[in-house]
Amino acid sequence: MSEAAPPRRALVRRFRALPLRSRLAILVATAVAVAVAAVAVACWFVTRAQLEDQLDDSLRNAKMDNEPMRDLLTSCLSGGQLPAQEFPGQYTVQIVAANGSYCTAPNTTPVPAQPSDVDVAAGRKTDALHTTENKDGKDMRVYTRKLPVVGSGQANNQLAVSVARPLSEIDAPLSTLAWVLALVGGIGVVGAGAAGLWVARAGLRPVDELTEAVEHVARTEDLTVRIPVDGEDEIARLSHSFNSMAAQLASSRDRQAQLIADAGHELRTPLTSLRTNVELLARSDETGRVIPPDDRKALMASVKAQMTELAALIGDLQELARPDAAQPGPLQVVGLHDITRTALQRARLRGPELTITADLAPWYVRAEPAALERAIVNILDNAVKFSPPRATIDVHLHRGELSVRDRGPGIPAEELPHVFERFWRSPSARQLPGSGLGLSIVARTIQQAGGEIALRPAPDNGPGTVATIRLPGAPTPPPGM
Repeated sequence: MSEAAPPRRALVRRFRALPLRSRLAILVATAVAVAVAAVAVACWFVTRAQLEDQLDDSLRNAKMDNEPMRDLLTSCLSGGQLPAQEFPGQYTVQIVAANGSYCTAPNTTPVPAQPSDVDVAAGRKTDALHTTENKDGKDMRVYTRKLPVVGSGQANNQLAVSVARPLSEIDAPLSTLAWVLALVGGIGVVGAGAAGLWVARAGLRPVDELTEAVEHVARTEDLTVRIPVDGEDEIARLSHSFNSMAAQLASSRDRQAQLIADAGHELRTPLTSLRTNVELLARSDETGRVIPPDDRKALMASVKAQMTELAALIGDLQELARPDAAQPGPLQVVGLHDITRTALQRARLRGPELTITADLAPWYVRAEPAALERAIVNILDNAVKFSPPRATIDVHLHRGELSVRDRGPGIPAEELPHVFERFWRSPSARQLPGSGLGLSIVARTIQQAGGEIALRPAPDNGPGTVATIRLPGAPTPPPGM
């Protein structure tokens, strides 16, 4: 068994190495071959059984009381001194005695008597049916029964008559049938293999198109390739999935290219200003021309501001580029009012001259605590950044709706649809520090928590903007919290 296992495994490996359409054709041909072989074998055995039954019936129904039979009996009883007639047809007729001797009709090859024939002659059995060979080695089907009444006398009780016919009468038709079945089966198997190959080619044509499309994308990185979708079967679903995947990859690549372009554009401005200021300071040291203290102080403040802006921009880019940025972290049940209260403490430190009022009703949500706190801090930082000195910022939390109202210059209605786009900054805000990524990060965090965020003008037509965050939750914590 250990010697047969390696060749079997090698055969399996060679089969798996074949193209899919070849494997399908082989499997179809094999299945048809097995079915044809089973039908052919069953047909051959059924035909053989029917022919044998017909042969046995002809032996049982052979007439034994005619003139040739009487002559044979007379010849056998006289020891062959009296002549006997030949039996017509293919029958071999002979008389069998209880002592095992037998007497055969003229011009026929004797069939040796078998024990079952002797038992019939001795009266121990009524009849016997068996297959044996004659003196020439030919297979014969033999039927033996008690010798019937012949003429006016009674047959000897110690005698029996055997009637035999050659099995070649059924072997020849069976051989012909076997060749016919083999020929028809072979044609069927070859036809099934060809049909299986054609079906495999037709059925796998969409897979070939998909393979060509994938190879084209791998070779050229062209994500605009689409496969025609026809029907609703598994191949159509696979083609639709590939088209969706290609569209998503193309969109992702476009967003990546846009992000890189926008990031480069945003980085260019502070880097240019920073390089200019550093070059002025370096030229002053190289030439020995002293920059006035006030101008030097302004330059250093500008350098510090540009470094701060670069650090904020790089931090926002790192936040967007995190591997898990597209997926929220572990969600927890947290108090939105507690997180807002913590964010308010940081906002008051950044705008000590501002008045921040807060009305926070309890509200518990399921979110990532750190990301949610960063989002609320960004909203409050924007309110602080755009509020004039000694202005008031109103913060309300009621039944899951958090609103932050500032008294800044506001956002024109035509600019509101763009405020959550990456790197977008309104013309009035481009003179202020920032990367244009804060609100984009806020929107993504709120959406991952199942909520909504919106900016709108102040409802009383006054100055400022209202930022509204809605998060699903409940006013009471779940049991066990």
